[in-house]
Amino acid sequence: MFLAGAVVAASTVAATESATAGGFGSGDLAPWTRLTRAISTPTTIERTRQNNGIFMFGDSLGVQDGKALAQRMLSSLNLSLAVNNWSGRPTKETVDALAQWKAEYGLTRGILMACGTNDIFTPSVFGAQVDRAMSIAGTSRTVFWVNTQVARTTVSAAVQLADQRNSAWINLQLADAQRRHPNLRIVRWAEWLAAKPTRLGTYLRQGIHTSVPYGQDARNELIVQALRAG
Repeated sequence: MFLAGAVVAASTVAATESATAGGFGSGDLAPWTRLTRAISTPTTIERTRQNNGIFMFGDSLGVQDGKALAQRMLSSLNLSLAVNNWSGRPTKETVDALAQWKAEYGLTRGILMACGTNDIFTPSVFGAQVDRAMSIAGTSRTVFWVNTQVARTTVSAAVQLADQRNSAWINLQLADAQRRHPNLRIVRWAEWLAAKPTRLGTYLRQGIHTSVPYGQDARNELIVQALRAG
């Protein structure tokens, strides 16, 4: 069985709107631990590790898109994928999951971090978590990190602007971390979306999640291309 998890809520960014909360303008991170999650079975995790596949740690985008990504990776790269994806989860707790898997299973040659979306509420803490993830992974493994694009269409114009500003801040911290960590590879989802004005509306739903199949296919293909380049 590829995935083992529980579906207890919709796969959405866990947030409440507040123009001033936390001082960053995007609002507050709402409780997320009962939201949808998709976590591979121990059998899949061990098989992936033994076959030197990829471990993925992500949020709601991964919950939605992880199975399609696994199929694309297997057909295009002959790489297996084990996932630990949890909707609404910020990067600190995602890095906690990376540390837990390292302790329980060991790690594979490649780690895919697909998180940062839920850090728009407190973007100042993101860079330290990237460094922490790189320390856990070690210098002998390649870490692929998908950058962030959030501008929720369901909130006010002022909060949308804050979302975009905070996404950019997260991405700048990731780019800065890449200069410190030669084994960090950035999957440039935000830049791909920004390259053409129509992409945000076509490839995203409500300014956050990928549309299916167009956005899902596009983001997963960017990930596959990054994995292929190594």
